Amino acid sequence: MAIGKIIVIVAPSGTGKSTLIKKVKAEFTDLLESVSYTTRNIREGETDGISYNFIDEETFLKMKDDDEFIEWAQVHSNYYGTSKTFVESELEKGKNLLFDLDVQGADSFKAYFKERAQIIFIAPPSIPELEKRLRGRGTDSTGVINLRLENAKREVLRKDDYDYCVKNEELEVAFQDLKDTITKILNS
Repeated sequence: MAIGKIIVIVAPSGTGKSTLIKKVKAEFTDLLESVSYTTRNIREGETDGISYNFIDEETFLKMKDDDEFIEWAQVHSNYYGTSKTFVESELEKGKNLLFDLDVQGADSFKAYFKERAQIIFIAPPSIPELEKRLRGRGTDSTGVINLRLENAKREVLRKDDYDYCVKNEELEVAFQDLKDTITKILNS
């Protein structure tokens, strides 16, 4: 049996990453999305073990100290991490895995898995267009939007550091490019 493939999708906030990943999951039903561990509280509509593996901070920190995560991060006051055991056991079963990570997480995956991790960067058409999208959502304060834009400017500078780059200027065109890229990875 062939070892599974690792596909990581990374993008600045507001580029349409979540929408594209939703479409990818509908199109590539055999891609398994990894379920991260988190210390944040479960939200309405989420299911433990499906949305996230919800654990307390003490358990998370013990797992971190025991080197059980490929990557982990503290976002605001909550921890998030990807289990080595889960990923390695699913790859051994020949499963192809999909990850939605930030730049730091993608870098950790590349460091851990080298060329086995194929990373696709989703780029916005431009920073002004990204700003328009973020403001158009109407979900964040001006301060949060400005922070997301500053982060996005730094992240966009990294777009050529990854294996592939898909520009999301128009959703259906970007989705077709993303589909073609994933098909190429899965068939390599």
